[in-house]
Amino acid sequence: MKHLLGNLMLSASMVLAVLPGVASAQTPAEGDDKSRRSRAQQLMGATAPKLAELTDDVLYGDIWERPQLSKRDRSLVTVAALIAMNRPDQLRSHLAMARQNGVTEDELIETITHLAFYAGWPNAVSAVAVAKDVFGRE
Repeated sequence: MKHLLGNLMLSASMVLAVLPGVASAQTPAEGDDKSRRSRAQQLMGATAPKLAELTDDVLYGDIWERPQLSKRDRSLVTVAALIAMNRPDQLRSHLAMARQNGVTEDELIETITHLAFYAGWPNAVSAVAVAKDVFGRE
């Protein structure tokens, strides 16, 4: 059960592409201005308000703010997990977040290359395609 819950929370974090430090969860009733709602609220608040709240308050409000790992390191760990699980849709947003958190494009490409040997060649090739798109490379 813990494994399933952990995967669910990790998947939710990947789907959302919210930046650390985003405003805490608000329900649509608390404000009609979509720009004031968190990314979690915008993407799933109407359908799964509790999951959006947990994403805002626990995942990004607590876990991403813990001092034991920097946001840069958390981004590298998250990118590695997404590559290993072959989650290209979520990888896209987390590559961009990793860049904002100080990870260089060269470091991300090296992470993909390294993971080819641990997470599988097809996963790495898929990740390169996503990185190429995110980084605007030809």
